[in-house]
Amino acid sequence: MTPSTILLLIIAYFGTLFYISHRVSRKDSGNDAFFTANKNSKWYLVAFGMIGTALSGVTFISVPGEVGAPSGEQFKYFQFVLGNALGFIVITKLLLPLYYRMNLTSIYGYIEQRMGHYSYKTAASIFLISRTISSAFRLYLVVIVLQRFVFDYYHIPFAFTVLISLLLIFSYTYRGGLKTIIITDTLQTFFLVTSVFLTIYFICDRMDLTAIGAFEEVKNSNYSKIFFFDDFFGSKFHFVKQILGGMFVTIAMTGLDQDLMQKNLSCKNIGEAQKNMFTFTGIFVIINIFFLSVGALLYIYANKNGIAIPTDLVTGKPRTDLLFPEIALNHLALIPAIVFLLGIIAATFATTDSALTALTTSFCVDFLGMDKSENSRKNTVRTRHLVHISFSVLIFFVIIVFNTINDSSVVGMIFKVASYTYGPLLGLYAFGLFQKSRNVNDKLVPLMCLAAPFLTYLINENSKLLFSGYVFDNELIVLNGLITYVGLFLTSSKTHEKISF
Repeated sequence: MTPSTILLLIIAYFGTLFYISHRVSRKDSGNDAFFTANKNSKWYLVAFGMIGTALSGVTFISVPGEVGAPSGEQFKYFQFVLGNALGFIVITKLLLPLYYRMNLTSIYGYIEQRMGHYSYKTAASIFLISRTISSAFRLYLVVIVLQRFVFDYYHIPFAFTVLISLLLIFSYTYRGGLKTIIITDTLQTFFLVTSVFLTIYFICDRMDLTAIGAFEEVKNSNYSKIFFFDDFFGSKFHFVKQILGGMFVTIAMTGLDQDLMQKNLSCKNIGEAQKNMFTFTGIFVIINIFFLSVGALLYIYANKNGIAIPTDLVTGKPRTDLLFPEIALNHLALIPAIVFLLGIIAATFATTDSALTALTTSFCVDFLGMDKSENSRKNTVRTRHLVHISFSVLIFFVIIVFNTINDSSVVGMIFKVASYTYGPLLGLYAFGLFQKSRNVNDKLVPLMCLAAPFLTYLINENSKLLFSGYVFDNELIVLNGLITYVGLFLTSSKTHEKISF
């Protein structure tokens, strides 16, 4: 597939998104449409569109790549996905009813009413920092693919590729916001899901495998182990760690994150929002099975055809996350290449456009108070546009920093540090929900939320020594939240009347 063909496909793709954006936002581009989609979203559109938001470009290329990683991960990720499903159920039954009962635009409004001003600003700041870094990281990984396979051919600088990508996202989201994204993400999720199934079909066709034959091939390969029960203390792959990590990461990074919750809060009522979440959970689990299957088939195909794992152009080290684009764009026919490209673009931009809208919403509501009647002036729309472009610029500079570092281990650590910050959110909400007879010391909450990730990092670095060889993985967020919870409890005081929310 030539770079020119890819470029034309990208232009056609975004032309479609611009058309949808224009149609959706031409009659209503006010703050209610941007923040909540006028609370009139169809639950089935939200459920389907959330798949594209939850499954980023990182999932699209990294999950299949990790199946054959030297560390022996195989289908280990599916344990984490099962934990995710448990987390989604907790969100549906515990958090969504709370948010609807309080009629929130930003979910951090709960922290303001339950704990106070400083706690509220801390929770919102945690989201803004974490989502900015994680969104930049997700977009960065995919821009690397586009740069390597398309824009290097035209000698276009990396920074310009990033700038154009963010400009395109800004252009179709800044007016309609969530109202536009509910529709565009539905389309993008369709491309994402279709690309997964078609990729499996094309690879099977090249290897002369039927659906049953492909299942047997994957089952009998060295890539299909799902459950890991050996070495609880020393292995990061252990079933219990993955289930706990998947569950609490989901509760924190979905249920306590403005991005995905903003879509849920755009439904007409709690009943429709819960139908959306249960449907989304089922689709999420199934689609991840197919992502892992794609990974196994890619490695089987690569081994049979002598295709090596691509190496990083700077470090010279193998990059498993480049195997999928390498095979799709350079070793299959034109149609499979187009299918892959549509899938990776859809996965990435469905995540980034949603995050950019959520960042804008959180800042406008949590720091500028645009949801309050006294601030509902006409110029708030103009202010919202400025905030929207400011976050676009911020994400641009964060990506440039990632590229300057140009070390996957360092970048991975930055992403891990970003996920650490969700631990304090977990602790804040847990305290608010389960300690209704106690009030926090509001002014000390920012200190607690700074101390918890720091202590978590120290414990993680010395876990083998402290806990008889125990190695943390994703369940580290539980420790992070627990430290925050304990700190809040120790600095809190009893209240004379039980808090009702």
